[in-house]
Amino acid sequence: MAGVAGGGGNGNDFQWCFSQVQGAVDEDVAEADIISTVEFNYSGDLLATGDKGGRVVIFQREQENKSRPHSRGEYNVYSTFQSHEPEFDYLKSLEIEEKINKIRWLPQQNAAHFLLSTNDKTIKLWKISERDKRAEGYNLKDEDGRLRDPFKITALRVPILKPMDLMVEASPRRIFANAHTYHINSISVNSDHETYLSADDLRINLWHLEITDRSFNIVDIKPANMEELTEVITAAEFHPHHCNVFVYSSSKGTIRLCDMRSSALCDRHSKFFEEPEDPSSRSFFSEIISSISDVKFSHSGRYMMTRDYLSVKVWDLNMENRPVETYQVHEYLRSKLCSLYENDCIFDKFECCWNGSDGAIMTGSYNNFFRMFDRNTRRDITLEASRESSKPRAILKPRKVCTGGKRKKDEINVDSLDFNKKILHTAWHPMENIIAVAATNNLYIFQDKIN
Repeated sequence: MAGVAGGGGNGNDFQWCFSQVQGAVDEDVAEADIISTVEFNYSGDLLATGDKGGRVVIFQREQENKSRPHSRGEYNVYSTFQSHEPEFDYLKSLEIEEKINKIRWLPQQNAAHFLLSTNDKTIKLWKISERDKRAEGYNLKDEDGRLRDPFKITALRVPILKPMDLMVEASPRRIFANAHTYHINSISVNSDHETYLSADDLRINLWHLEITDRSFNIVDIKPANMEELTEVITAAEFHPHHCNVFVYSSSKGTIRLCDMRSSALCDRHSKFFEEPEDPSSRSFFSEIISSISDVKFSHSGRYMMTRDYLSVKVWDLNMENRPVETYQVHEYLRSKLCSLYENDCIFDKFECCWNGSDGAIMTGSYNNFFRMFDRNTRRDITLEASRESSKPRAILKPRKVCTGGKRKKDEINVDSLDFNKKILHTAWHPMENIIAVAATNNLYIFQDKIN
């Protein structure tokens, strides 16, 4: 797979170009419409988004048009359903938001698709299936569904299947509830395709996909006295190939790798990944900005990537004392941490993702900017998700931020950045250079334009 940006003499280089945008153009965005998670399925033909209103929207890639060989299939709405409703916890007098925190697809086993979606407290397993035929000619029912008098039935009919307009149905197959005291931040499907984990601030539970009334607590970092609490779990994920291995990250900037073969309760980790802090750069904000907001294994399972407030780090699972690669996402914000603390942006949780070959990584920033890093060439690029450049096949121009002094023509000043426009959620197609970027209530899809 090629790198992240064009411009060199290499024939494999490409540029990113606009493909489509989904969502309303309105200036004043309803809170419920803000996208809170984005996820491609294993084949990349389906793309799911969840929003703060508890809805899941699934987009399906259209078949390629033979009359236009250069046009690749667009993603169009396939199914929309209400996954979660707002609830109220009467014991704690707390409202439970309907916002979808995470969506995870299960590998496809038959014609139907399955996905897990979760809000703060409840995980649901959804089945998405198609119906394009209906049965007609029942013996005991009329065509309009009314029951017939059995005494008036004189002949036996064999029902037949007749074609009908395609219907996509979403039905909840399992509901996994009442297992988390704190807010769920992660779900991850195991490579055995039978179990999955769910993590909240202090505990990680292991579930079987068929069993809803019990789960096993595999990590518990809750201290006996809550006043002694120094860190919380921020993200957790299973290894893509080893069903006994998972990692979880903490608000202290550390990552623990656990092996479920060693003990039932994985309170003692097998590996502990932490980068020693540079004492010269310590400040009031050091602890906040070192908190890890996302952790993702590479597809190969050899590396993992972590995102903190200012950077993305790639770790080799065989080396715990420091990351093998560090990429600065928006280092120009280091001087702005004070104002970012005052407006609470410093607590924003940015996610990160790998491309299909693990050669490039992507993560979001402010001003609707998102960043890509090519691990092989060490080149990086800043792009913008904007309706201004939303003409079909329009090539995205690299953006640059200047921190002071004289501003060049195409640069944007760090003081002009809009911190309300932030890209927290991105996804990369598992096999192709197609990316999905959630910008508030709009979903942008970009693809490569081969030079």
